[in-house]
Amino acid sequence: MNNFFFCTPTKYVFGRDVENEAGQRIIDEGGTKALIVIGGGSVVRSGLLDRVTKSLEKAGIAHCLLSGIQPNPVDTKVYEGIKMARAERCDFILAVGGGSVIDTAKAIAAGVPYDGDFWDFFMGRKVERAVPVGVVLTIPAAGSEGSGNTVITRLDGLHKISIRSPYALRPKFALMNPELTYTLPFSQTSAGVADMMSHIFERYFTNTTGVEITDRICEGALKAIITEALKIKANPTDYDARANIMWSGTVAHNGICGVGREEDWASHGLEHELSAVYGVTHGAGLAVIFPAWMTFMAERKPARGAQLARRVFDIDDDDDRSAAIKGIERLKAFYREMELPTNLAELGIPDADIDLLVEKVHENKGTPFGSYVPLYPDDSRRIYETAKGV
Repeated sequence: MNNFFFCTPTKYVFGRDVENEAGQRIIDEGGTKALIVIGGGSVVRSGLLDRVTKSLEKAGIAHCLLSGIQPNPVDTKVYEGIKMARAERCDFILAVGGGSVIDTAKAIAAGVPYDGDFWDFFMGRKVERAVPVGVVLTIPAAGSEGSGNTVITRLDGLHKISIRSPYALRPKFALMNPELTYTLPFSQTSAGVADMMSHIFERYFTNTTGVEITDRICEGALKAIITEALKIKANPTDYDARANIMWSGTVAHNGICGVGREEDWASHGLEHELSAVYGVTHGAGLAVIFPAWMTFMAERKPARGAQLARRVFDIDDDDDRSAAIKGIERLKAFYREMELPTNLAELGIPDADIDLLVEKVHENKGTPFGSYVPLYPDDSRRIYETAKGV
């Protein structure tokens, strides 16, 4: 196990009706005026935004609204939010939504006190200061409510890039009510499941030895996600299943699964180009990319994939390569049961421009990238070709 320092200062407030605590939680963090960041109209139609704003008004918190954040969030909305937050003198950012909304809120928070272009942070500059961020979570998936990460696409050149700022951008609080997820379309629930599983996979496939405790945390979380996701498919208003999935999304990405171990993140880099170029849902893209990446690894370095197969999917096979391949088939079978795509054609891009994807992933991630097995252009090409599924 590697040396590590782990701190997760986010306050998680979990359960029914906790969205009504937003105003008091902002006061507790010293906020006086909030920029509320939302996506489309669902939080308006459901009445959630009204409940949140009433909570702020009751607490004496002034507020303004930035709406229209889309999946695969883009830099133009970040610039808009920075301008609004400065003009309105907001000292708190409240994200009401899922990963795209939260990521946009974090990027705004980094940009408001900075004199330069916020994109500098995505080009390597360290985030030293940020406006505090809070979250009312509506979609369990990205785990952004408990991480210091944010992913934004720059429209000029379609560069989808992530940054990590473990403390400056980590939300001060996350209000998590599983009932808010009851009416999610099944496609969003299933894509969220694939997203959180991928966050665990990125940490599980490691070259670090002596990490049995985090191996078991990862494996237990994966088994629980599979079990609870199928319960939600059978009964979308199963509170305990929804609660377990919501908390799984946080555990998958708040760092606890990765302490003391090298992480990979190559598959996220590969998928980011799909969602940047073709606008696909991130979780659905990961459902296609990760099995393709695992298939490549089953040939190059099968031991971790074999362990995953035996411990999570109960594969009884002593040969590492064979066990790894069988585990991949079980994973894909689960994804199909969750009505997720498992190849590029099912993702809606049967004629994906592989040359462009390879060019852009190495432009954005460098050569090589990833750590479990560092990827060169020929490797990335092979994984994208495997993702075609033909």
